[in-house]
Amino acid sequence: MPPTTRQPDEDTLKELIAAELLAVRDRSFGLTVRSLDDAELTAQVSPLMSPFVWDLAHVGNYEELWLLRAVTGVEPMRPEIDSLYDAFEHPRAERPTLPLLAPREARDYIATVRDKVLDSLATVRFRPDDPLTAGGFVYGMVVQHEHQHDETMLATHQLRKAAPVLLDPPEAAEPECESWPGAGGGEVLIKAGPFEMGTSDDPWALDNERPGHIVDLPAYFIDATPVSCADHLAFMAAGGYDDERWWHPDGWDWRRRTGRRAPGFWFREGGQWLRRRFGRIEPVPLDEPVQHVCWYEADAYARWAGKRLPTEAEWEKAARWDPATGRSRRHPWGDEPPDASRANLAQRLLRPSPVGSHPEGASPQGVRQLLGDVWEWTSSDFRGYPGFRSFPYREYSEVFFTGATGPHDGGYKVLRGGSWATHPSVGRSTFRNWDHPIRRQIFAGFRCARSVGGDLPPGAGAGHRITRPEAG
Repeated sequence: MPPTTRQPDEDTLKELIAAELLAVRDRSFGLTVRSLDDAELTAQVSPLMSPFVWDLAHVGNYEELWLLRAVTGVEPMRPEIDSLYDAFEHPRAERPTLPLLAPREARDYIATVRDKVLDSLATVRFRPDDPLTAGGFVYGMVVQHEHQHDETMLATHQLRKAAPVLLDPPEAAEPECESWPGAGGGEVLIKAGPFEMGTSDDPWALDNERPGHIVDLPAYFIDATPVSCADHLAFMAAGGYDDERWWHPDGWDWRRRTGRRAPGFWFREGGQWLRRRFGRIEPVPLDEPVQHVCWYEADAYARWAGKRLPTEAEWEKAARWDPATGRSRRHPWGDEPPDASRANLAQRLLRPSPVGSHPEGASPQGVRQLLGDVWEWTSSDFRGYPGFRSFPYREYSEVFFTGATGPHDGGYKVLRGGSWATHPSVGRSTFRNWDHPIRRQIFAGFRCARSVGGDLPPGAGAGHRITRPEAG
């Protein structure tokens, strides 16, 4: 697990880093060379995604750039491939046309990089005056980067239409969650007042999570659990996909252009809604959080329900703020690392847990499943915090901010909380994800919020006209 704000000594930190590096590579190989043949590794499943072999070599090239060249100053191993694996030089759709390393060559390259990194770790010093190495930051950045690509590769696996993939077998299914008053519905009131958003002292937090700053919010309600498949089916049955009243203008254009009338990978057969999950066909599980919905679908559902999507500040306050102590926690339950009782993370089940699961992972105010299960769309555009400083490179966050100059400013929306496919090294309440509002291949769902006295009362959404926002 990554370190908390209570830093271990340098030798212990190096042991932790080595273990994390080995664990993430084992995961990467499990998703690629141990489960796919060479033809599958080099094929492009969708223009939205890279071939698996590109991701595999890319994580090794990124590791070489930062943990060998930047930290130890060694000469480049394969400088001629740097441009091939530069995510900003080549969009995903064109990557299959590049002279990429073959699967065996890619595996050998990243293995050599990893051996050199582990050898060099013994002599590296984590200097407090060096932001790159202090607290092992750059090593944490590389570990998290590879885990993020592993989640992307899981999304690529989900897009495959071939026979069921042979992923590493998940753990046994969780037992049914116990009945409780908020399971499958209910709201929690978050009282007005300030809280600290973001962080200035989490050693592995990335630049867009920094700096910690005070945000003062009015009171609001937020759903106690994510919106379920059953909830979303009610929206569909009520004609929600065909009623322009509920849709953002750009979302309505998307709905009409694509013809979508259900979440991604859902289809109807014989009067029953089914879904395809990693090549397997199964009934849509009514008790799971809905996933593979885009921002526009989430926004439309919220309007139909008489609510709205939470801002990312509202989401984070619900996840972190402890009214008893007045401080913001690292995770909803406290500063202790995630485990299976608190959150569904790390590809453990290959699916979300039922709505209402993980009571031990609830926030101080009783909001559940804020970490894991599904990424949650928020209403917020992706922007830097007050005092933001790009580090260690602009292309991680800054070039994607709303209002940034360049080709990457595409109106990204912020997602929070991680999914069942997210690794705990990324699973913290300050972590920010972002994507285009049309994206559905990611493991994203949502929960709703409403202002105190500002939105329709619960249950009054359907059949009522909601004021639509201005475009953009």
